[in-house]
Amino acid sequence: MRIFHDWRAIPAEVRGATVALGNFDGVHLGHARVVRAAHAARPDAPLGVLSFEPHPRELFRPDDPPFRLTLSAERADALGRLGVGLLFELTFDPAFSELSAEQFITEVLHRSVGARHLSCGPDFAFGHRRGGDVAFLAARAEALGIGLSVVPALADASGPISSSRIRRLLQDGYPERASAELGRPWAIRGVVAHGDARGRLLGFPTANIPLGRHLEPARGVYAVTARLPDGTRLRGVANIGRRPTVSEGVESRLEVNLFDWSGDLYGAELSVALHAFLRPERKFAGLDALRAQIEADAAEARKLDLALPHSP
Repeated sequence: MRIFHDWRAIPAEVRGATVALGNFDGVHLGHARVVRAAHAARPDAPLGVLSFEPHPRELFRPDDPPFRLTLSAERADALGRLGVGLLFELTFDPAFSELSAEQFITEVLHRSVGARHLSCGPDFAFGHRRGGDVAFLAARAEALGIGLSVVPALADASGPISSSRIRRLLQDGYPERASAELGRPWAIRGVVAHGDARGRLLGFPTANIPLGRHLEPARGVYAVTARLPDGTRLRGVANIGRRPTVSEGVESRLEVNLFDWSGDLYGAELSVALHAFLRPERKFAGLDALRAQIEADAAEARKLDLALPHSP
């Protein structure tokens, strides 16, 4: 995959792609439908996605709690698995946010990206203060000789599948249901940081990963699989929360114990996929009680039938 960040510096040789438009946070089944529609409309053209980094909400509402399902690298990997070869991950800064809807179409999509065909969902909005909608995009694209596919939202009995709905499922402790709507287990990807080695003293060494800009799911213990930097995939058990028994922290983090593996992962990037919520986080009377519960959690996680390899 080739990734471009500056819309003013798109090389001429990548012009002419069929391009799916959107934020694509999570790259869920509805997003996949938009990407496939772009390819189906022009299978002869290179397949691209135009998205933004950071997410516009992060620019306009910086004090909101972290909400991202996928950060840049995880999103790119998920799009790559859909066959996307060109990712126009445009830097969304104050200057870009000032572009009018007309400028976004003529300057970015037409003159810079050189899109041959576009696809988007019915609610796609763009330009300064979201001044452009699908009707405006359709009219201007037709005038510029650009095709457009407007893809209906993918829905089930509960309504449209959306990033917002998946966020709620994770926050309510339903990773399996979130996985079904994503088309893969939801994963947190991050760099392993030094902790206080408390897990090692308890007999369960853990890799500690700050949540950073990721959404915080329900606090508690999960059965997980993890992908190591060399591609190895391992099963494990993870806690997400503030560790009230040993040290109530100000920020939640993910601590994962990998089964039947030992080694130094400090500084390495791991992708940890959540498969099942085992129990909520709670405070125990002491370290012995905590150790016994961790043993029970690990035993329960080992019993689950988690297919390997997964696609975090």
